[in-house]
This record gives sequence, C-alpha cells and structure tokens, in this order.
Amino acid sequence: MSITSIKSTSDFVIDIEKLVVNKNINFFDAVILYCEINNIEVETAASLVKQSTVLKSKIQYEAEGLNLMRKTARLPI
Repeated sequence: MSITSIKSTSDFVIDIEKLVVNKNINFFDAVILYCEINNIEVETAASLVKQSTVLKSKIQYEAEGLNLMRKTARLPI
C-alpha cells in the first residue's frame, strides 16, 4: 500500500482511531500496527500524522505521559 492508496488524512485518522478502540492500544502503537497491516513505511505514516493536528496532539500527549518527550505547558481548561 502506498500513500496514493490512502484517500485522505482524515481517512487515515479514522482508521487509527478504530484500531485504538478495537485493539485497546495507544495511538503510537496503532500507527505502527497500521503500517504493518497495510505494508507501508513508518515514514509515510509520519507524514500523515504531521498533517493531522488532532492525531499529532494525541500522540504527543501519550508520549509525554510515558516520559518519551518533555512535557509542554498546558493551559487549564
């Protein structure tokens, strides 16, 4: 599967969110699993993640929780 066979970034995000719910895994693992299932490179998926601010934020939040990256300041909501 190549980048041309993915219809849009929103389709990619929907597929990732379905994997998160159905497999009960985090977003980072869902992207890796998606790449394995669809035989695409992680770099291709990374470009799609960069285009989606929602998915990028969710992955960043998880990475901060796992201490994989520094925590960013957040405003209380």
